[in-house]
Amino acid sequence: MDRPPGTPIALLFACMLRITVTRRPHGPTLVLEGRLCGDWVDEVSACWRGLLATHAARSIRVDLDGVTFINAAGRALIRSMRAHGASLAATDVMRRTIGAFVPRAARKPAKRSLDG
Repeated sequence: MDRPPGTPIALLFACMLRITVTRRPHGPTLVLEGRLCGDWVDEVSACWRGLLATHAARSIRVDLDGVTFINAAGRALIRSMRAHGASLAATDVMRRTIGAFVPRAARKPAKRSLDG
């Protein structure tokens, strides 16, 4: 493994994220698991743009059940997804966390959405 001298191995894995796109009858689901930060924000943004090229934003579900951390850039991306009409799904703990940074005006009621 190539790494700069003196870089602790833990730092190399400090921001890891699994991105999976699954298909549902009503549209795709973008499943995120891990830490949404660093270069991963750009990667998720690229996936999002790719989905928007072939699907209506309202049909896209973003599953945040497996997310353990979101930095400021990640929060901005999720706000943008939500503002475009994506449906956000999360566990109760993440729902409360996300609810703190997704403006109420951007939220819309949906089953298992952030709005409860």
